[in-house]
Amino acid sequence: MKAARFDYIRAGHLAEALAALANTDGAKLLAGGQSLGPMLNLRLVRPALLVDVSRLEALQRLEDMGRAWRIGAGVTHARLEDLRLPGGEMLCEVAAAIAYRSVRNRGTIGGSLAHADPAADWPVALAALGASVNIRGPTPRSMLVERFIEGAFTTALAANEIIETIDVPKLSRAGRYGFYKFCRKTGEFAEASAAAVFDPESGVARIFVGSLRGVPRPLPSLAQEVAKHGQSAAATDAVTQALTQAIGDLDAVERAMAAAAVTRALMRVFAP
Repeated sequence: MKAARFDYIRAGHLAEALAALANTDGAKLLAGGQSLGPMLNLRLVRPALLVDVSRLEALQRLEDMGRAWRIGAGVTHARLEDLRLPGGEMLCEVAAAIAYRSVRNRGTIGGSLAHADPAADWPVALAALGASVNIRGPTPRSMLVERFIEGAFTTALAANEIIETIDVPKLSRAGRYGFYKFCRKTGEFAEASAAAVFDPESGVARIFVGSLRGVPRPLPSLAQEVAKHGQSAAATDAVTQALTQAIGDLDAVERAMAAAAVTRALMRVFAP
């Protein structure tokens, strides 16, 4: 099947893209197109207008803000994979594990967040890192990734807004992290995933579970116990109990996969 008829423009600057979104009902942004392309061909979406923002310089920035990395929404997974960002090593590792290199060459970090696929890697990883989304529209605003994702394929982004950048706090030299996902085969979307970030210098202690529900789900009590007591607090029973408290409607298979994903993410946190 091929896409339904639509109009197309390549925006020359961010203001042009925002104006097109504001003036056309049913307009869609096109960045990497790795999710939107197949949806167009299957006619799961039928936009009146595609606004191509893949070449906008404003979305390609990657800036060192001191305590955080500011990443343009149009930065590809492959670009992050190939970089070595001090304090942002988790970004590089997560990017390198997304799908296949051909997908990473085109797919973008902002596009992944805007699409909000529950099985995607960036929502859960960026939530654990405490990242914030910077949104351009009639009123510029910023919000945490964990609040930006509202449900499966649902975000706080309005029809006349665009993700401009993502701010990702750096980890100190004492910071530790772990990310793990279960896939049916390499390159597939995750069946269950987990991300854990601990930084004693800044007091950060976060564990998030992804893929099983519409939004990344935090495990705050487990994160605090692990921060206080270390690896001894990450026993299987403790992980299972935390999952039951945070996500009570998991079936037996989901609970087992989630517990294993969290346990393996924490194993990477404590790896020498």
